[in-house]
Amino acid sequence: MSKKRIFIVDDHPLYREGLRRFIDSQPNLTCCFEADSYKAAFDNVRQSAPDLVILDLRLQRSDGMELMKNLLTEMPQLRILVLSQGDETVHAELALRAGALGYIMKEEATDELLQAITTVLRGELYVSKRLSALVLKRFFRGDTSSTLAEKLSDRELQVFQFLGSGLSTQEIAQQLHLSVKTVETHRENIKHKLELRDAAGVVQAAREWVSGTER
Repeated sequence: MSKKRIFIVDDHPLYREGLRRFIDSQPNLTCCFEADSYKAAFDNVRQSAPDLVILDLRLQRSDGMELMKNLLTEMPQLRILVLSQGDETVHAELALRAGALGYIMKEEATDELLQAITTVLRGELYVSKRLSALVLKRFFRGDTSSTLAEKLSDRELQVFQFLGSGLSTQEIAQQLHLSVKTVETHRENIKHKLELRDAAGVVQAAREWVSGTER
């Protein structure tokens, strides 16, 4: 039986090495390529023809979300599993909307990671039990999350979620590799789209929304 080929994108060498060893230890998996940056990943995914890309959203000097979108534009059938330190209640929805088939946090046990890899390789959606319960809870209580997703662009929703998590404009700019001016423009657009009174209202609404996703 041929092994499924896994492409790893992560800019932390020690974590990447551990992940590669774990993948290569599985009888049906092999790591076909490793990349630590947007450019290395984008240039080599097509050439290496992986069955699955495991992607960390937080890459130095680049945004993993943009990498994922651009990879899927070039290769719509590519299967991507996001493996990240970012809280799934904040970041998973964005990743799945952008085209990922799964989201798992780095703190999860290896058996959970293996289940996520196996599920996404089958072309099925993988999220944790915690996130599944959250989605059902939102559905049954008529949460406003879908309304937000309809009103805001992916980038605006990303900024909104970071604001709700307590990050400043400068910190968001660093996280997303954007200028402070660009983040301020997104905040202004959010204010108008959500019909909020001022910048403080945007932050308050973002905090209430993020707080609601964590309950």
